[in-house]
Order: sequence, then C-alpha cells, then structure tokens
Amino acid sequence: MTSTTFGLRARRPLANRIPDRGITITSVVILSTAVAAVLYPLYFIVIASLSDPAAVAGGRVWLLPQGFTFDGYVRILADSAVWRGFGNSVLYTTVATTISVCLIVAGGYALSRKDLPGRRTITVLLVVTMFFDGGMIPRYLVVKDLGMLDTIWAVVLPGAVGVWNLIIARSFFQVSLPDELREAAQLDGASDFRFFFTIAVPLARSLIVLMAMIHMVFNWNAFFDALIYLNDADKYPLQLVLRNILIQSDLASTGNMTGDLESYAETQRVGELIKYGMIVVSTLPILAVMPFLQKHFTKGALLGAVKS
Repeated sequence: MTSTTFGLRARRPLANRIPDRGITITSVVILSTAVAAVLYPLYFIVIASLSDPAAVAGGRVWLLPQGFTFDGYVRILADSAVWRGFGNSVLYTTVATTISVCLIVAGGYALSRKDLPGRRTITVLLVVTMFFDGGMIPRYLVVKDLGMLDTIWAVVLPGAVGVWNLIIARSFFQVSLPDELREAAQLDGASDFRFFFTIAVPLARSLIVLMAMIHMVFNWNAFFDALIYLNDADKYPLQLVLRNILIQSDLASTGNMTGDLESYAETQRVGELIKYGMIVVSTLPILAVMPFLQKHFTKGALLGAVKS
C-alpha cells in the first residue's frame, strides 16, 4: 500500500463527515427554533405578569419585566377563594386521576385477555362512544338522577374513562404480557387476580405513569363540568375561581367607564395584571410536577402504540 493510497483513505472520513455536520447544525437550529417558539410564550406570560400593563401594551416587554410589580399576584393570592379553589383542584385532580388510572389499567388488562367473553363486542361498543355522544343535556340528567349534583362525584366520574386511553392500555398488555407468561403463572398456582396484581401491574409502571400524566393535566385544567354540575361556590376548582375573578375584573372595568378616567385606568391596569397572573398561578403547579414524570411518558406511549 502506497503512501498516496493511505492518504486518500485517511481523507475520506473527513469528507464524509462534512455533510453530517451540516445536517447536525441544521437540526440543532430547527429544534432550537421550535423550542424557543414553545417556551417564549410561557416566558412572556411570566414577565408580563410582573410588568406594567402599559409597557406590555406598548410592546416594550420582550426579555425583561418593565415597571416591575407584584400587584397582580398580591391581589390574586389575597383572595381566600383562590386558596379554597386550589385545595378543591388538588382534591378533584387526585381523586379523578386515581379512579381513572385504576379503571383504565384494569379495563385494558381485561380487554387484552383473549378468553374474555364478548371481548370484541365490548370493544366495539366502547369505540362507538368515541364518535357518538348523547350530549350535555342527557349527561346532566343522568348525573342529576344519580344524585351527584353539587358533589365531587359529578366532577370526577363522568369523564373517568377515556376510550382512547383504554385502547392504549389494552395494546400495552397485549404486547407486554404474552400468553406463555400467564400460563406459567397458572402452573405455579397463581390466580387471575394474583397474576394481575403481582405481575401485570408492576410491569405496567410506565403505562400507569403515562395515564396518570394524561388525566392529571386534563383534570387540573377542567372547569366545564364544575361549571355545569356545581352550585356551591365553595366547591369550585381553581380554574373556575380564576375565571370568575377575571369576569368580575372585566365587569368592574366596564362599570368604571362612566366614572373618572384615573379610576378607570387603574382598574384596567389591575385587570391586566390579574389576567396574566392567573395564567401563571393555574399553570405553575402542573409544570412543577411534569418534569419528574416526563421520562416515563415517551416509554409508556411507545409501548402502548406498538400493536393495535
């Protein structure tokens, strides 16, 4: 082998790496732009909640707060209804997520069993509900006839089971629990319940976390069921409390239109601060929890989507 041939072979990897570097740089730029497009609106809400609304409206708030103030947060957190709503939201989210995860994991495992009588019929009936819904009035009448109006159950039970999530759980168990494993457990004397709780559930940890994340976010942000089914303001979740505060703020600013301009301007200023502050207050708790569960999200979603 001559030195010339060796030199050509030595230079080829460098030449081949040039397109790879270009692809890498392009990918980093695109992904960085996408991340900035997602994160900047959240960051803007935070700095806008700490800035003078006049500066926000004038487009002077970009990277740092202008006219730094905590007035919005002080007014929101000074309201006892906010703390009461926060406690209600924590309660509703915890209970609803627990019920949903238990029902979906148990139902998904049952539907994954080939020896379940009427498995296909049950699956078809469940899928039909994804496309056809009775509507708000029949649902309200059912909740009323069950005696759940103005109770926690009216908030947590109607949407406890999502059919799509149930299908994901069924697919997960079909892939992760082969029939041979269940047969081996039966030979060792394990009953169906023991197999489910000692083998199926521990193996479904990623699925459980995935379902918990989905339902936690859904139940924390939900307010429509509470608006329809709850009459007692002391039972309102945080989202509904903040909605009412925002409506009251808008009504107060409208009522001051006939008064002096200084009072109207101050009311408008406080209303804008409250609006941005409410977004931060309602979003921060769920954002604080999600990073600790995020690593399980992709794994659970992929395992449940391998086989339909």
